[in-house]
Amino acid sequence: MTSPPTGTSSAVGADGLPPSASLAMRSAPPLLLGRAVRLVERNILAYRRAWLIFVSGVFEPVLFLFALGVGLGGLVGEVAGPDGRPVAYGEFVAPALLAASAMNGAVYESTFNIFSKLRFSRLYDAVLATPVEPRDIAVGELVWSLLRGAIYALAFLVVAWVAGLVRSPWALVALPAATLIGFAFAAIGLTATTFMTSWQDFDLVQLVLMPLFLFSATFYPLDVYPPALQAIAHVSPLYHGVQLTRGLMLGVLQPMLLVHAGILLAVGVVGLRFASRRFAELLLR
Repeated sequence: MTSPPTGTSSAVGADGLPPSASLAMRSAPPLLLGRAVRLVERNILAYRRAWLIFVSGVFEPVLFLFALGVGLGGLVGEVAGPDGRPVAYGEFVAPALLAASAMNGAVYESTFNIFSKLRFSRLYDAVLATPVEPRDIAVGELVWSLLRGAIYALAFLVVAWVAGLVRSPWALVALPAATLIGFAFAAIGLTATTFMTSWQDFDLVQLVLMPLFLFSATFYPLDVYPPALQAIAHVSPLYHGVQLTRGLMLGVLQPMLLVHAGILLAVGVVGLRFASRRFAELLLR
């Protein structure tokens, strides 16, 4: 039996590579997300034994779907769709609840969980001892938040399809649209979390989310709202997400869908810039 040449090691890591090569690959930034992907990887590993969190997050919109879309929908009948043609009430509500699912997943991850890591567990202090920088932390946590929102949306879409509330194959494109909704709300949530100092501040999160959920043309067409609420609804990112997913799931493809998608993208990009700056201010001071 021959021994390894001098200066080499026969040991390999869990990935089958020598320790030096494995370390180099893990410390080198991947091409797409940079070192932010390490935060995503860390969260995937941390949630392996907490998958019930994802299951529970789907319950609320599903309950709304069957209580209002199916139960109340039998009494309401039909309402005007995006193009003015009547659609079943359940088919009208389902896309809005899909958008709300993406919003909830992204917001809950980017607020409650990020606040705990930032203010209590001090996780990011340890992360900064690696080549990861504050901007990488903001990007990585945002990506994970929008992924959580996308998982919620996927589960809800499957339920809506089983319930017979999906009428167009364009509903498949509603998943990327839901990811865009998650992007916008994750960026907003990350930025807001950097200004919070106690758990009591999260009462404001619920105070904002509930009106957004109720008054973003979620359960009724926008034209039935008073003019003042219509103006407020146009400012809501959820309204644009609802209009985007509703058009796709009902197969009503209009140029305004691109406008709604552009607004969500702009909100996400601007929010990410602010969040990255705030993370740098908090973690490097």
